[in-house]
Amino acid sequence: MEKNLISVFLLLVAVSYTLAKDFTAKNSAKRDAKEVPETKPKLPQTLSRGWGDNLIWTQTYEEALFRSKNSNKPLMIIHHLEDCPHSQALKKVFAENKEIQKLAEKFILLNLVYETTDKHLSPDGQYVPRVIFVDPSLTVRADITGRYSNRLYAYEPSDISLLYSNMQKALKLLKTEL
Repeated sequence: MEKNLISVFLLLVAVSYTLAKDFTAKNSAKRDAKEVPETKPKLPQTLSRGWGDNLIWTQTYEEALFRSKNSNKPLMIIHHLEDCPHSQALKKVFAENKEIQKLAEKFILLNLVYETTDKHLSPDGQYVPRVIFVDPSLTVRADITGRYSNRLYAYEPSDISLLYSNMQKALKLLKTEL
């Protein structure tokens, strides 16, 4: 019963968000019609935010946890900022790496441009970019880290092979531990 309520709640949130977005866009278009029209059409913003447009991304942390638990897939959370040059560099390498994109299909994916209230997602500080893995038992994998001792979950573009091997490790631990 609880799962059904959560599912209905998530569905209502998604529908409300879509309707609000459409309403806002229509009202904005009416205002903009009076102003000078733009020369280039804007591309719609997807949940991928450029990290992999062909991948399925979740909208919220709560939805990602729910989907991870129900599908028995690990969750990969990417914390980043749109105006951070380090985040942009990692995003470019991540999106262009075919092996990473293929392996990412086996994960529940979430990229956040804001901090969550869950302190487990910033065990060693709030820096970007950082990538954290959460297994389907909703446990943050503190044993899957990057190469830095002062920023355990930080990755740089040159660390893309380490990120790939950590993704493989998260999938392997899923099979051996759960």
